[in-house]
Amino acid sequence: MEPEHKVEKKKKVGIFSGSFNPIHIGHQNLGNYLIENQIVDEVWFVVSPCNPLKNQTDLIDEYLRLDMLMLVIRDSQHFKVSDVEFTMPIPSYSIDTLHLLSSQFPENQFHLIIGSDNALVFDQWKDYLRILNEFPVMVYPRREYNFEEVRDKYPQMVLLSSPYFDISSTQIRDFIAQKKDVRQWLHPSVYQFIIENNLYQ
Repeated sequence: MEPEHKVEKKKKVGIFSGSFNPIHIGHQNLGNYLIENQIVDEVWFVVSPCNPLKNQTDLIDEYLRLDMLMLVIRDSQHFKVSDVEFTMPIPSYSIDTLHLLSSQFPENQFHLIIGSDNALVFDQWKDYLRILNEFPVMVYPRREYNFEEVRDKYPQMVLLSSPYFDISSTQIRDFIAQKKDVRQWLHPSVYQFIIENNLYQ
């Protein structure tokens, strides 16, 4: 008899791409939700130097944003940070990032993680149909963005039952500029980093 060839099961890796300007507890809690519910094996936070669909005026240096992420992931063996887009053409596009990571790490199956706000404009993304055909896309809920609409528009997307995370990086930057206390929304090390480097003042 021929010996059976064991098929290696690919590690499920969630790609959570964003500006992380700065990373906040909403980002962390979503990552924890995905791990604790065994939806993925790891979450990789991919820092985007430049998001083609976002205003860049408030964007601080990508290496500072990377440093803040590194402070957060020390607490979790299931979180990783990637600077893969730092050496890619700007603006970077998710389809290119996913293809590059898949070629570098063929042992992983990559899942794209996006919010319901992004899901509703997904047809504005470069090669969005290729992304849907080649990679699982997971969508987390955001208030005022209708999940039913996402389901109707993109039935192949996986809708997550994660809690709402009612804070945004934009709000945090605004609060810091207004001298308001933001410690409840930030990892203590990130808060300290922002204060010491006089960011978002």
